[in-house]
Amino acid sequence: MKASPADQNELLRLQAADNRIAQLGHAAKNLPQSVELTKLQPEVDALRARWIAATGELEDARTELKRVESDVAIVDARAKRDNERVQHSASVKDVQALEAELASLKKRKDDLEEIELTVMERVEGLEQALAAVEAERGELNDRVQVLEAQRDEEAGKLEAQRKALATDRATIAEALPADLVDLYERQRARYGIGAAALIRGVSMGSNVKLTESDLSDIRRAALDDVVMCPDSGAILVRGEDSGL
Repeated sequence: MKASPADQNELLRLQAADNRIAQLGHAAKNLPQSVELTKLQPEVDALRARWIAATGELEDARTELKRVESDVAIVDARAKRDNERVQHSASVKDVQALEAELASLKKRKDDLEEIELTVMERVEGLEQALAAVEAERGELNDRVQVLEAQRDEEAGKLEAQRKALATDRATIAEALPADLVDLYERQRARYGIGAAALIRGVSMGSNVKLTESDLSDIRRAALDDVVMCPDSGAILVRGEDSGL
């Protein structure tokens, strides 16, 4: 393939743009904030699990408290009814039976109120435990939000740079012969690098000094011949400092 030395030299600019775009992509995927957020995720998950467990325990305790309070209300209603019946009953036998039931109801209420107090204390303790977990979650969520905001800001900056470079790259590529760009793209896709400079006999594509045989072949090539690096497979761009 033939291409002017100037066009071949432009491939180095194209490669530099591609290298920088790749670097920006790598940086965007490995932002420090993203790394920190990944490290925090197990803590976020653990706190969420603790919050779910604490919420469930509190809901169960509150349900139990409502049940006990309902039982106390039922006992109070029955005691009120029996007291009214005692006031209006003329039968000594009925009064004795009612008074016995009232005594039983009083004991039942005493037992229920003791249970109620125990459950209320448990509810209070669980509310405090849940509040502590929620406070921890709040602090952690604040840290996560700050990191996410910083990550998004940095990602936005990198993306702006990438878009600007992509525009510059397109401008460079459009100014070059299509067949030369196609060759560059094929070599870059295959070997990871499309073009490299030859400096003092060393290919910047492989960072290896070419053999004298390879250098002799390159010396014999015309300036507009497109030559390839025997080690990296990249288009080898010659210049005044190539050492030929």
